[in-house]
Amino acid sequence: MNAVLSRNASRIDNRAALARQHWNYASGDYAVVGNALQLVSEELCESVNLCQDQRVLDVAAGNFHASLAASRRWCEVTTADHGSDLVQRSRQRAEAESMGVRFVDGDVDSLPFPDQSFDAVVSSFGAMFAVDQERAASEMIRVCRRGRQVGLANWTPEGFVGQLFRIVGKHAPQGAAVASCAWGTGARLVELFGAYGNLWLMEKHVAFRCRTPMHWIDKLRASYLPVARTFSVLDASGKRALRSDLLELVAKFNRATDSTMLVNAEYLEVVITRR
Repeated sequence: MNAVLSRNASRIDNRAALARQHWNYASGDYAVVGNALQLVSEELCESVNLCQDQRVLDVAAGNFHASLAASRRWCEVTTADHGSDLVQRSRQRAEAESMGVRFVDGDVDSLPFPDQSFDAVVSSFGAMFAVDQERAASEMIRVCRRGRQVGLANWTPEGFVGQLFRIVGKHAPQGAAVASCAWGTGARLVELFGAYGNLWLMEKHVAFRCRTPMHWIDKLRASYLPVARTFSVLDASGKRALRSDLLELVAKFNRATDSTMLVNAEYLEVVITRR
């Protein structure tokens, strides 16, 4: 099967959807939600086998965990993300810049780099939310050198976070954007990347810990905008129903033996070696 890697390929007119997505993630303190995920990026960089002086691109970088993990391996790291997101996360950006990370304004489905610019391309729970998924996949492959690797960490649909997204979507106002975990399935990844190279997939887990399940919901409500917005538009009865569903979700996955919360959130680690 032949794959076309062209900057001129047709694009979905998704400006409105992109604007909503950027607002969702840039307007909240996502770092509060994502601080548990540093270990995921460290393991991802190990799986991609990053080495000193390699050129690495981190796309849809979130709170820059993958960028920092790559820089700790003495790589030359570039982070591409939407400009407003980079400005909003000023504290995390300052930390990354101090480690030599270079920042570029660029969405995953329109990367501002020449073909085969990088030895590795990584994304930790970022590229999976691209509005134009086919374009995002082809862009990451396009800027990766032949024989080198693209590494991804993606939430699975049936894992803790995938079910969290479904619960929020059930309670969200009609027409609200609902996050998809399609990139957390092998079938979808083969559709997106199978023409470009060989795929290696591994199901893994990352632990979410909190003092109590209710404390976790309070933190989520305060720092993760899709949840905060959903709570804000619900009446008292709706708020209670959403809170009850979230507590039930935690109870389903919680493996703590006391009153605390300890949940293993499943994700799919993916390494694509470009042909």
